[in-house]
Amino acid sequence: MFKNQVCIGIGCLGFVLSGVGHAQDSFHGCPMEGTAKPASVQTLNTFKNRHTAPGVNDIDPKITLATMVKKGNDRKRWSNSQAAEITAYVADVTPGGKESVNCCNSKMSNAKCPLHDSHIALVMDPKQASDKTKHVVVEITPRWREIKQGQGQDWGHDTVRKQILHRWVKVRGWMMLDLEHVNASENTAPGGANNWRATAWEIHPVTDFEVLPGKPN
Repeated sequence: MFKNQVCIGIGCLGFVLSGVGHAQDSFHGCPMEGTAKPASVQTLNTFKNRHTAPGVNDIDPKITLATMVKKGNDRKRWSNSQAAEITAYVADVTPGGKESVNCCNSKMSNAKCPLHDSHIALVMDPKQASDKTKHVVVEITPRWREIKQGQGQDWGHDTVRKQILHRWVKVRGWMMLDLEHVNASENTAPGGANNWRATAWEIHPVTDFEVLPGKPN
């Protein structure tokens, strides 16, 4: 196994290459960039659709939930080529909308848009669950759902929600700054009336998670 990097747009893509490829660049006919037209969104979609797991050397141990919610403009705090493993409490699990990353748009019927992300809101303390400005968003993508299915694991939205909602978890995956949400995040738009998250940084995609028996020491 070895790792290559391709640098485009706002960062670098890290690929861990192995002899087995469960998900390909074209996923059920949907390319890595999805159906986005703007080049900036195509680049974001390519990061979101990464289908290789980060290696040990990609994980930055300095990235924790505490450092992700730390106040201050965090646009340059990390890079999209880094990965993280964080421990947190799951405040909510909701299905994503009809997004260009999955070759969908709002005008499409559900039948024509079967692919959806799962949005998982994480907090440092259960008492913060109802305060969206404390939420850190991580996302499971359709590509990873299928990869895990091939490994005998059910990452279907409803199954994952039942497993992790209001539980402590450890989550691993690629870091990504979602530029589409910097105006709705406390760290980049402090005090904004419509803020619904702590930071525009996400773990997206989630490549692994573990349900913990309780709050870690």
